[in-house]
This record gives sequence, C-alpha cells and structure tokens, in this order.
Amino acid sequence: MATIEPSRTRTFLPSGRPFTIDDLLAIPDDGNRYELFNGSLLVSPAPSRVHQRVVYRLQRLLDDALPPDLEPVATINMRVSEKDYYIPDLVVLPMDLPDSDGLMHSPKDMLLAVEVGSPSTKMRDEDIKVKAYAQAGVPFYSRVEPDEGPTLYVYELNGDRYKPPTMYKAGTMTELSEPFPMSFDLTQLVE
Repeated sequence: MATIEPSRTRTFLPSGRPFTIDDLLAIPDDGNRYELFNGSLLVSPAPSRVHQRVVYRLQRLLDDALPPDLEPVATINMRVSEKDYYIPDLVVLPMDLPDSDGLMHSPKDMLLAVEVGSPSTKMRDEDIKVKAYAQAGVPFYSRVEPDEGPTLYVYELNGDRYKPPTMYKAGTMTELSEPFPMSFDLTQLVE
C-alpha cells in the first residue's frame, strides 16, 4: 500500500482546507495509521511483523531500565496542534500522569519519543518528525532502523532543535546515559 506524504502546497480535503484532528477522528478505522503534518494527511499501512517485534522488545528493555516513576507506552496519540497530530511508536511518560482526554497526550509530558523506521515512513521519521518533535519540545527522540543492521539514532534537544544524532550499531553494547542509563545490544531487538 502506498503512503500519502506531506505537502506544503496542497491539502487533501475537497473543500481545500487543511485536515484537522476532528476530521482525522471522523475517518473510519481501516487498520492504517493516520497522522497530520501541518494539515496534510499522512497515511501508513499497518506495521510489519519486524516493526512490531522491535517496538515490543524495546518497550520491554525500557520497562526494565526505567526508574519507577517512568513508563514506556506504545502507539499513543500526540496532539501538537489542531493540524499536527502524530502517533509515535513508543514514548516514555511519567507514571503519575493522568489519563488524557480522548486519548490525546501533550508532547510536553513526553521524555522520549521513539520511531521504528520502515521504507514507507523513512522520510517522515528522518526529517519531518525530527523537526516536529523538537519544535514540540520532546527532550529526546530516538529512531531505530531495523534495515540498517539495526541502527539506533539518538537525538537530544538543544533549544528548539535536536543536536546531530548519536548513532549506535548492532553487535556491540549500546551504553546510554541520557535520558536514563540503559545498556543493550541492538541485535536483541530483531533476533
């Protein structure tokens, strides 16, 4: 299935206006993932088995590594504005955070957002979401690329942008100190 990528010059509603979260919530559930970037609809097919394996295993690793006041949560709704809405593959939230209204979470509550790459989402994960999550104030963003061995890219917020990412490859222990200490071999995520 093809994906619809973002456009800065056109919208996808027949009326000519940008999509809003209300429009998005009116779309029937068809198994696809729908997100918004500046009012443009981003559509992704259901995640692959490898993608789901990486998310699940990383969530387990995070759960073991996190301090008791934090928890990893998969595929939550992140509302940035009426025209910007994302569904990170995994986020780290405070345990004492109340459940959000309408399953919408604010990026200001997130310590870490993680995306697991796939060929159909590569452009948005490497570019659009890096910029969007930084502008939304998410302190850390990580991107796992299963097709690259796998490879982990870790971004840390510096003002309203992320510093260039630190890259980690499979086959050696990945030692992270921020946003919390964690050690693992990326191979654990795919094998």
